[in-house]
Amino acid sequence: MPPSFKYNGKLWIENGTERLLGPGRVELLERIQQTGSIRQAAMQMQMSYRQAWQIVAHLNTQFGEPIVVSHRGGKGGGYAEITPKGLAVMKIFRDFHQQFHAFLDAHTQELIANLTTSVEK
Repeated sequence: MPPSFKYNGKLWIENGTERLLGPGRVELLERIQQTGSIRQAAMQMQMSYRQAWQIVAHLNTQFGEPIVVSHRGGKGGGYAEITPKGLAVMKIFRDFHQQFHAFLDAHTQELIANLTTSVEK
């Protein structure tokens, strides 16, 4: 039996030479959306609050308008929410990420078929 081969790759959005958005940052945004809290999202990802806050601030700056808006505490406590722009960015990334992995999977099947045929000859 030949070794198990597959195509693999990572996908991210760059701004010039800087990696701006990838699966980890999208996961942070998704967790903020689910919890309504940057702190809770950071804890779930075993990330410091400071690091999560810096990521959010950086994304807000780089995309030209806020991706996440936080509201300070008060009687009911503070919360964070993903803006419509943030939701759009997340959807675009998730959709393309899914297409990317479908492409890799399809070509992996082709790779396996070609390698299996080559090994059998």
